[in-house]
Amino acid sequence: MLRGHQTWEFKSKPVIISTSVVGGPFEAQGPLAEDFDILHGDLYLGQDSYEKAEKKMLEEACENAVEKANLKKEDIQFFLSGDLLNQITSSSFTARTLSVPYIGLFGACSTSMESLALGSLLIESKAAGRVLCGAVSHNAAAEKQFRYPNEYGAQKPPTAQWTVTAAGAAIVSRKEKGPRVTSATIGRVVDMGLSDPFNMGAAMAPAAVDTITAHLRDLEITARYYDLIATGDLGKVGHNIAADLFKKHGIDVPGEIFTDCGLLIYSDDQCVFSGGSGCGCSAAVTYGHILNRMKKGEFKKVLIVATGALLSPLTYQQKESIPCIAHAVSIEYDQ
Repeated sequence: MLRGHQTWEFKSKPVIISTSVVGGPFEAQGPLAEDFDILHGDLYLGQDSYEKAEKKMLEEACENAVEKANLKKEDIQFFLSGDLLNQITSSSFTARTLSVPYIGLFGACSTSMESLALGSLLIESKAAGRVLCGAVSHNAAAEKQFRYPNEYGAQKPPTAQWTVTAAGAAIVSRKEKGPRVTSATIGRVVDMGLSDPFNMGAAMAPAAVDTITAHLRDLEITARYYDLIATGDLGKVGHNIAADLFKKHGIDVPGEIFTDCGLLIYSDDQCVFSGGSGCGCSAAVTYGHILNRMKKGEFKKVLIVATGALLSPLTYQQKESIPCIAHAVSIEYDQ
């Protein structure tokens, strides 16, 4: 199953049998609004804090994914999820609600593909029959923890990104029909010495390039094998840096197939600076928009490369640089 140094090739090709995506009011104004299952008009979702609202989104996404698959919670063997809040609070409290065996993950914004890769590994190894994979983020909750509360009205530079208010969940199974997970490349931690929390795209771009390069090398394929290669949340700045790095290293990644979830989720007239970010960014775009396009026959093979900045308020206060990681998952769907 191990190909090369860091890629798993799944012979059984685990199936994504159900997905669900929940978003907030700003996401409802974006170009991908129709790809969400549930959209809320209130950042609080009727809760009394942004953190509780984040948990509520993940609960809704998970419960809706189970319902769409015509399953019960008891039919799920494991729940794999993570988020950005202290001690992955939203995921842990959602696990309390679901009452499903739980493995908590922290990969920052790379968590969506980290959970899908590990969930597929459990299916491939026959350690589980069905696995629920999730990730969530909330703009106001993340700003309060990592930068400045929105209420402060702090000014941001053009390199900053907008944390997506969204949750995405997917159920992976050994049987049934649907898009199939064919391989996953687990990324290395890459730290280029950048320390600006308002320029995450530049910090994460080298990790994305490192993982994509490893994926292509391990499987002995070219980027043109895929109809689409989408990074998680590099935004405009990081996406351009990644494209430049590919050219510098002589790796052919055609611009027409290379995109970023943080660029897709919002329109140009939405003030999101360099683009979207957050655990919910790649989860929402992949489990909603991209899989919907695959089911319409627009794509047959896609590579999703979720990127994460592994900093914390503690490391920032101690003037550490930002270590980053990216995990890639290959999804194929031939109707």
